[in-house]
Parts: sequence; structure tokens; C-alpha cells
Amino acid sequence: MAQVRNAAAEATARLEGVGRARVLEPSPPAVTDDTFADDPVRTIPPGEGPIVSPVPNADLLWSDVVAERPELAPWAADRWLGAYRRLGTPPDGYAATRLALHRVAAYVMSPARRRVNGRIALRWTLGGFGTPFFGDDAQVRLEGAHLVVQDGDTVRGAPLTNLVDAAALLGSVPDEEWASRYDIPDSGGVGSPLEVDATAARYLGDWYGFGYSVLEELRSDEASVDASRVQLWPEHFDAAFEMLSDEEHRRAGYGASPGDSTIDEPYVYVAPWYPDDRPGSTYWNAPFGAALPLSEFVDAADQRAVVLEFWRRGRDVLAGRS
Repeated sequence: MAQVRNAAAEATARLEGVGRARVLEPSPPAVTDDTFADDPVRTIPPGEGPIVSPVPNADLLWSDVVAERPELAPWAADRWLGAYRRLGTPPDGYAATRLALHRVAAYVMSPARRRVNGRIALRWTLGGFGTPFFGDDAQVRLEGAHLVVQDGDTVRGAPLTNLVDAAALLGSVPDEEWASRYDIPDSGGVGSPLEVDATAARYLGDWYGFGYSVLEELRSDEASVDASRVQLWPEHFDAAFEMLSDEEHRRAGYGASPGDSTIDEPYVYVAPWYPDDRPGSTYWNAPFGAALPLSEFVDAADQRAVVLEFWRRGRDVLAGRS
């Protein structure tokens, strides 16, 4: 059953007085400008600590807390804060589920946020993905195969059936006109059944959780210059951020895609803004830049380390350091 959630407050309560929590999920209150109150990488103001964070820029890592309190490991693993689980290969029904949830994101969820504040990006949330909080502390999110709408202190949810029913839960209709401006899969018929397998939907959520957790660690590096926020874009359905490779030049996007028409499996990538602005290197292996498919690191002893090294190498190649 869907519940009202405040991810940061829930996490702070788990710390039992150790400190204040930073998490990867969006949390209220809603913000109306470019400030992100729930940014795990933002500088810690004087007097705000101690802070427990999923990235190494605070007083404690969640991994430190879990090491001292192993009973928190399953809870932290579910939220990609520590005690990290391994990714397996995508389950049966993954491709159809990915397409269906991409349609929900593009035609229903992102437009709900855009109508209030003009913004379209989404974020990873527990069990799936959703909007940041907007308006009067509202959030639309997916929990597995269920769509959830949280309005302040109330919450409602329903299983995904079709785009019409999904939009009706928000008091709206599918926004096909807006989506037509982007390279987004067609709606498939707004009243057509959505092929969503619950196991595959949870897997997709874990892919984004994995991607978010490693992207935020990359973003926290001192060498990550002028880094933007990690956001889940409804057009391409990938979690990504952009940064400069050094103080001078070569901006690129670093991201985690659940798979698409180019590579039909989850993959991580580096995509320079200007494709011709690539130093000569064997690193580049895709038309858009460089890609590392899941199948090439799923058996690695440390999946996170392999992905982080792939992204850092791309940053170094672009900066002429490798």
C-alpha cells in the first residue's frame, strides 16, 4: 500500500541521533528556483553537520554507519545508500516494461511537473522513479508497477493499466502534444494496455538506483568541474549529468541508460557535447562517444568500481590526461 514519504526525514530517523541524512531520492519541501535542497553533493554550510551522506563529501558515509549497525544493511541497500546489491541481468519482460514505463514518464509524469513549474526532469525514487516535489509538496512516482500520487499529507495509488487511467489519477489526460516535440516513442495508443511486468519494473528502478549512486559519487569528485545535477530525462529515459573535463574545455554528459534503439540493454556512457571534439583514443566506441553495456561488467567483482573507472577515464581522456 502506498504511503506518504519523506526520504530524508525517514533516513535521519534511522540514524537515531548520529546526524542528519542525505539521500539520493527527492524529498520535500518543494523548491521553485534552481536551488536543490536535497542535493547530496552540495557544500555543507557551517554548523549544519554532522552529515551522513552516500558520497564522500560529508562527515560520515552511509557505509560507515552500516558497518557499525549491520541491521541497517537491507534498508540502506534498498535505497542505494550503502551495503550495495549487485545488478543481475534484466528479467523476462524487461524490454516491453521499459517501453511502457518510458511512455508513462513522457506522457503522464513529466507533464504533471511541467504544468506547475515548467520543468520536465525526473529523479530516481525507491522502487522506480518519479518527479521531484513540486507545487504544494506534490510528487508523482512509480513504485514497481504502481503509480503513486502524493499531495502533502495524502497519497493515492493504482496499478498501471493504460495512459488514460494513469493520467486520470492525476486529474489530467496524456500529453501527446508536448511529447511530440521530442524523440520519444509514440504513445502506442493512450487507451492501449501497458505491458508492465512488476519484476522488470523493480529491476528498472534498481538500474536507476545503481546509476544514481555511482553518478553522484563521480559528481562529488574534485575533478568534476561545473557539474550539473543528476536528473532522469523523460526524452531519452536516461539518468545523467554534464560537466567539464577540466577548467578549460570539453563538456560531456555522463549517464546511465536502461537501453534504447542504439543499445538494447542497460549501459553507461560518456557523450561529448561536440562529437568532433574528441581526442584520439580507443576509448571512443559508439557514434555518440563511449558506452559500456551491462553485459560487459555484470560479472565484475566490483560493478560500481568498474563503472566509476569507465566514467573517470572518459573525463581524463577529454581533458588530455589519458
